[in-house]
Amino acid sequence: MSEDALILALYHNRDERAIAETKKKYGKLIYTIAYRILGNREDSEECENDTYLGAWNAIPPARPQNFPAYLSGMARNISVSRARANSADKRGGGEVALSLHELEECLPAPSEVGSERLASLLNGFLAELPKQERMVFVCRYWRCDSIAALATQFGFGESKVKMMLMRTREKLRVFLEKEGYPL
Repeated sequence: MSEDALILALYHNRDERAIAETKKKYGKLIYTIAYRILGNREDSEECENDTYLGAWNAIPPARPQNFPAYLSGMARNISVSRARANSADKRGGGEVALSLHELEECLPAPSEVGSERLASLLNGFLAELPKQERMVFVCRYWRCDSIAALATQFGFGESKVKMMLMRTREKLRVFLEKEGYPL
């Protein structure tokens, strides 16, 4: 039995060691996701703890097939919600708000689509992109990396990163429209 299966069994048995084992194996991953979105140690630690609580409350009945991806998604959602709350009174809202705003033009409203179907389509779309384009897209819209950070990481100018992201968003918009999703 894999280590993840053992941890999930602890959750299903309502054994509090599940949280300690999750923290030991995935704490750094969860914290890193939160910190990249929030840029603040205290908020990131709170989001990490909220992720453990969320997992505790969701498992069971949830039976995640890919436990690190499940935790990563939960950490990201909690962190984005925290970032939105933190920036509610501020103009601009930082990289998280900016990257989410960029995606608004090419993603359907959440209430209009099934999240599982949309996730499946997004995964298919990303799998078809050239590796470098996919990596830039994911780093921007999943990790909320800044344009400057992406330019440095990939060795591009900022204008190239912006153009690449704009073209990829347009491809995504066209792809989703062909699949029948209203934008």
